[in-house]
Amino acid sequence: MKLAVLDKRYATLALREHGDGTLIATLNRPERANAMSTAMGEELVDLFGALEAAPDAYRCVVLTGAGDRVFCAGADLKERDGMDDAAFARQHHVFERMMRAILACPPPLIAAINGAAFAGGLEIALSCDFAYAVKTARFALTEVTRGIMPGGGGTQHLPRAIGERRAKEIIFTGQPFSAEDALAWGLVNRLCEPGRVLEEALATADIIVANAPISIRQAKKAIGNGLQADLRTGMLFEIEAYYQLIPTADRREGIAAYNEKRPPKFKGA
Repeated sequence: MKLAVLDKRYATLALREHGDGTLIATLNRPERANAMSTAMGEELVDLFGALEAAPDAYRCVVLTGAGDRVFCAGADLKERDGMDDAAFARQHHVFERMMRAILACPPPLIAAINGAAFAGGLEIALSCDFAYAVKTARFALTEVTRGIMPGGGGTQHLPRAIGERRAKEIIFTGQPFSAEDALAWGLVNRLCEPGRVLEEALATADIIVANAPISIRQAKKAIGNGLQADLRTGMLFEIEAYYQLIPTADRREGIAAYNEKRPPKFKGA
């Protein structure tokens, strides 16, 4: 199922399909280090809103940046230069909607971090389900060095990803850290050689696409909802999600394929 947005000509995003079920979305402002402009925020809201409205359109999404140096440098400070308080708040509201739209992506969302991920760029990566990064990538939440604070989920996602005390150090100092640190702390899942991060993310996407799509969406919901609750309540979320899979054709296909010693052919039904 093709999304209608693929026919649009976005000014700040590049979209293309990979294989049988993966969408590649590229932050495409290399002349501005893929920085978040108001237009990029609006276009990401549009894209991820379309994905939420059509959860069967793709089985995986990979989000990356244009070029080989920067994933996303955060908000475009040149665009913000001279903004009055009202204009600044209006733009930030767009970015808030953008982050919520990314979080609501139904299929798995992999960040392929091809370079530096600073400020809002790191917050975008943190809003993905998991991330691979090039070994030369650098990371930071620099907002306090500009008189603001993380406002795209950074104060919430980062402590959950790497722990409260380390997150406080990163946010309070605004200092960069390395890809090796990001891997050791659990912020990224894998480090890749230069030029290979998208390739490796797509290889993982291919594995995900071959699995049962409803099962993955239900598992994603169970993880996301369960992490907001105590263990017992989380297990109730899990069971509710599990029972939605019993009447599916894919559940029957998975068992049949195992017994017939063949690869399953999941149809998302």
